[in-house]
Amino acid sequence: MNFYSINLVKAHLINYPCPLNINFLWNYGFLLGIIFFIQIITGVFLASRYIPDVSYAYYSIQHILRELWSGWCFRYMHATGASLVFLLTYLHILRGLNYSYMYLPLSWISGLILFMIFIVTAFVGYVLPWGQMSYWGATVITNLLSSIPVAVIWICGGYTVSD
Repeated sequence: MNFYSINLVKAHLINYPCPLNINFLWNYGFLLGIIFFIQIITGVFLASRYIPDVSYAYYSIQHILRELWSGWCFRYMHATGASLVFLLTYLHILRGLNYSYMYLPLSWISGLILFMIFIVTAFVGYVLPWGQMSYWGATVITNLLSSIPVAVIWICGGYTVSD
């Protein structure tokens, strides 16, 4: 490492300017970053062996759990990480409400957009391992869109969820 790199690391990790009123509530962004990194890594490993077909989805998950080295660990880290992302996100939103961030429209609206993306991503992640529970979960949630005929046909391919 050259002198510039050492100074850069020192400036950002050691001598980082920090306000005096900081408390533990400011850790949520950093924790969410770590959890997102773990989610991406475990998701890539799981997606490399997952078969997105109705006939083989369950068997591919069983293959990941039973045949792959530490496959069960990757799956449960991914599932636990997903729950932890939402827990930390809710705590992050509560912190924003506590500090009245709803009066800052750009921050608040961008946060709401990110939260909606979280919800859609969680729905897709729940439906991917195509089992009986996820089938009925997908049916109930997509039936909420049935009041908008064009949307339900565009998203589901028809009026009901199918293969």
